[in-house]
Amino acid sequence: MKTYLTVFFSSEGASPSQVTDRLQMLGFVPTHGNYDFVYNWDDKASVKDAIWFADKVRNTLEGMHVYFKVESV
Repeated sequence: MKTYLTVFFSSEGASPSQVTDRLQMLGFVPTHGNYDFVYNWDDKASVKDAIWFADKVRNTLEGMHVYFKVESV
């Protein structure tokens, strides 16, 4: 499974480099194309794991004044 992340920045929020640093601490890798970041799971990840991880992303980005979209496939 992979979790893709799209981030929407605000001019009143954290800089893209600050957001990238925090997301990389979670294991996200910047990517090209339709998404900004990707997280590669092992084959045993479940939907419950993806929801738990989305909560962790939310907590990590709290206070940075960015919006994000998560898609796990």
